[in-house]
Amino acid sequence: MSKKLLEIKDLYVNAGDKEILKGVDLKINKGEIHVIMGPNGSGKSTTANAILNNPAYTKMGGKIILEDTDITNLKTDEIARKGVFMSFQLPEEIPGITVSNFLRYSKNKVTGKPVKVFEFKNELKKHMEELQMKPEYSERYLNVGFSGGEKKKNEILQMLVLNPKLAILDETDSGLDVDSINIVSKGIEMYKNKNNAVLIITHNTKILHSLKVDYVHVLINGKIVKTGTGELASEIEEKGYKMFK
Repeated sequence: MSKKLLEIKDLYVNAGDKEILKGVDLKINKGEIHVIMGPNGSGKSTTANAILNNPAYTKMGGKIILEDTDITNLKTDEIARKGVFMSFQLPEEIPGITVSNFLRYSKNKVTGKPVKVFEFKNELKKHMEELQMKPEYSERYLNVGFSGGEKKKNEILQMLVLNPKLAILDETDSGLDVDSINIVSKGIEMYKNKNNAVLIITHNTKILHSLKVDYVHVLINGKIVKTGTGELASEIEEKGYKMFK
């Protein structure tokens, strides 16, 4: 059985008339944690959005393969149902829909199966305790009035409940204090197993201090210019991105 989960082949992506990605290649195997690092504007978030086929971006060339399926031109909801999850840098607030109802509805749509209410409530309670989230948050409207850290924890909660094949975390550590980063890292470790994978998008190394990552990819001006182990992140922390320019 193949260990390959995601493969990006020679991907070119535009935002409007501006070329953002200029031939990105990336391969992620099951059981791995990958990190894409780079300065602001280098194309990190574009890569994440391209995988989910966000209509704000136009693919000009290349392919994206999930296991044995070409997902390059599938609709975003179809890609999600195939097991791809993405946490957003700035999570949306959705008045009128509670965290619990949102997650139950999402789980039903992703799995295509009825959600057993009692089982779901127990699972939700367990994960919220692990993430040090107050029980009453499950009945609050999604992200409404949440602090930045609470929104990011809520994204990790979604990841744990939905249990995707590939979790893409876009700037999950942005604006978090040390304690919140440690909790988010714990959530990632709880999620990760030999059958799934994580792709972390970030421009700094804070969240990586608490995680054992397999590969770090440096994205500069729309291209991956270097790939290494977790030690590469430490080198970037010390020297910055100027060594790649």
